[in-house]
Amino acid sequence: MAGRKPGVIALFDVDGTLTAPRKVVTQEMLEFMQKLKEVVTVGVVGGSDLVKISEQLGKTVITDYDYVFSENGLVAYKSGQLIGTQSLKSFLGEDKLKEFINFTLHYIADLDIPIKRGTFIEFRSGMLNVSPIGRNCSQEERDEFEKFDKVHNIRSKMVSVLRDKFAHLNLTFSIGGQISFDVFPHGWDKTYCLSYLEGFKEIHFFGDKTYKGGNDYEIFESERTIGHTVVSPDDTAKQCRSLFLNH
Repeated sequence: MAGRKPGVIALFDVDGTLTAPRKVVTQEMLEFMQKLKEVVTVGVVGGSDLVKISEQLGKTVITDYDYVFSENGLVAYKSGQLIGTQSLKSFLGEDKLKEFINFTLHYIADLDIPIKRGTFIEFRSGMLNVSPIGRNCSQEERDEFEKFDKVHNIRSKMVSVLRDKFAHLNLTFSIGGQISFDVFPHGWDKTYCLSYLEGFKEIHFFGDKTYKGGNDYEIFESERTIGHTVVSPDDTAKQCRSLFLNH
């Protein structure tokens, strides 16, 4: 595309970066990202599967952006075409998966929290998403659990137990969003998507959970990226204007 800076890509987390947590992207942000595409290559990387990313960014997400990496890049699209997949089941095997899932469900069953709903473990292509409250909760229940978790550290305590129990599986635990955390083999964090971006000399990453333990931390700290911490979609747009559009 004429006018684009060669070798430069702006790569964005979804939840809390391009959208408010678990909310749909605004029309204003969609229009801004299209303007940004005129000057740099644009990609998105989220821990969720493509269905959930599409719920937030729109059904045409894989053609709206140059790169779309769902499940941290374990399912990867370029210009609307699937270019790579990775399978957790093939990597770990059924017996190890069952061992982990059985223990986790027992832990959640014994967990004393105000409410529980359904879908406590969501099986994705390249990871497991674990939610103590259950992903079937309403947005109001989601918000309440997030407040409760900040006080009682439900997720961080659970991650600590699982990390010790399953140290032999060499798993990574990444807390993200309001109600859950992701579980995947070491190295399958968001830095996984960088393997598809070898042709770029300058990779700018924007994310809100860039602190240690957050699901943006590894890619934010990577030597291959220039990391930017944002606090909201408005802040994302503001930083991008300053970096790419105001010259």
